[in-house]
Amino acid sequence: MSKLFSPLMLGPVELANRIVVSPMCQYSAEDGSMTAWHHAHLGSLALSGAGMLTFEATHVTRNGRITPGCAGLYSDQNEVAMAGIIALCRAASPIRLAIQLGHAGRKGSTNRPWDLPVSLPDGAGAWPTLAPSALPFAPGWHTPLEMSQTQIDKTRADFAAAARRAARLDLDVLEVHMAHGYLMNEFLSPLANTRTDRFGGSLENRMQFPLEVFAAMREVWPRNRAIGAKIPGSDYAEGGWGPDDAVVLAGELKRLGADYVNVSGGGLAAVQGQIPAGPGMNAAFAAQVKREVGITTGTVGAISDPVHAAGLLDSGQSDYVVLARAFLYDPRWAVHAAARLGVALAVPRQYDRATPANWPPARVATAA
Repeated sequence: MSKLFSPLMLGPVELANRIVVSPMCQYSAEDGSMTAWHHAHLGSLALSGAGMLTFEATHVTRNGRITPGCAGLYSDQNEVAMAGIIALCRAASPIRLAIQLGHAGRKGSTNRPWDLPVSLPDGAGAWPTLAPSALPFAPGWHTPLEMSQTQIDKTRADFAAAARRAARLDLDVLEVHMAHGYLMNEFLSPLANTRTDRFGGSLENRMQFPLEVFAAMREVWPRNRAIGAKIPGSDYAEGGWGPDDAVVLAGELKRLGADYVNVSGGGLAAVQGQIPAGPGMNAAFAAQVKREVGITTGTVGAISDPVHAAGLLDSGQSDYVVLARAFLYDPRWAVHAAARLGVALAVPRQYDRATPANWPPARVATAA
């Protein structure tokens, strides 16, 4: 049997299989609080058959959101709203539940992706954005404020406070978002960080703030639950962050107590180099981190075919796979992948009569 359907330990937390539902922004929250949409969306994905479901990028401050519709965990109201969804998921499924905490940095204060213009106009709800340096993401975007030491200290504390809320919610896994061009990635990359203090310049200095944030979260997160990070494998831009940097960062995170890293890439530079935008596009970065650091490592990026997903694990390139749009298109992707690979995956009793073993039309669909 492929490793895809074998158990995996993320630190102290066991996943039933090595398929993870990626955090996917839904842009449907109200002042950071999840809504009825999230009940339907996450409740459905809790029945996906995956080993772990990750709640969408959840922001540690109101002004750290990407859009006005993004989720947060900065208020009591946010916490109460999320608690109801967690209860729903737990009542329906044994799937492990994770949350990804982040801060948008200079890529915040934008419209939902289906609205224009991209950046919120002044007078239309825009808010000031923060970044390591006062460099806008692209022409026409807000110019962020260069973070002062006071703002750095407060943001670190905001991450820790959100981690405490996540612990109260009894989530299984906590992940800090250090990729996709958001605040942590901005500090890491020399393309966005031109500071001359202890947070800029050398790789060691540029990693300082993200590592301080992780350490603050590790301190308040229970030891019987897992903690990790999504990290960039590459900025896909000349002079930017690269795979060797990812190895160093992963090693430092491991030293600080990270149980895993999920390696992604891109999103930091508005003009990126050639991205191999195909299945497993970040797998080589994950493989290097796994090989050189020896930390549990996941890969993400255009993964949709079950045979390909299984191959990434069976070849040793990663320990687990993270899928996003594949689950939006097919919320039962893991169940269907198991059928395709000839694995008997447990499903809710209410759905058992529709499995290939019990319903002939499903055999035809699986073969196709």
